[in-house]
Amino acid sequence: MAVYSFEVLMLRKPQPKTLHPTDILVGSRIRLQRTLKKISQTRLADGLGITFQQIQKYEKGTNRVSPSRLQAIADILGVPASYFFEDELNAPSATTPSQAIPSGSEFLQFLNSEEGVNLNRDFSKVRDPKVRQKILSLIKALANEAFE
Repeated sequence: MAVYSFEVLMLRKPQPKTLHPTDILVGSRIRLQRTLKKISQTRLADGLGITFQQIQKYEKGTNRVSPSRLQAIADILGVPASYFFEDELNAPSATTPSQAIPSGSEFLQFLNSEEGVNLNRDFSKVRDPKVRQKILSLIKALANEAFE
């Protein structure tokens, strides 16, 4: 058994755990759906038989979600398990620069913010397609104005 002096042990710093982008994406999608459905971390955790702290770790991406647990989360949140992996945020679907989506992490941060959740929740309540289109036009005009 190797014997190290106290000084050598004190100089060694634990390496921080590197989060995997997929774990962060899955966690942010869990949080987004949970907040959109107004489900608390505690309620989701109770449905899974785990602690709310574990849900926090999943949502931050610090703990990886097993496939069976992810399916159980999907069932509780009412989405297909594939939802958590869809990465349309980085897909090159925009046809013009003004339609470009911000970088994935920036976009997800906004979606996960209180403002983003409220905006999406309220917008989804607007049923009239013409009104929805007018709202989108207004937002685009305001966004373009901000960059001029």
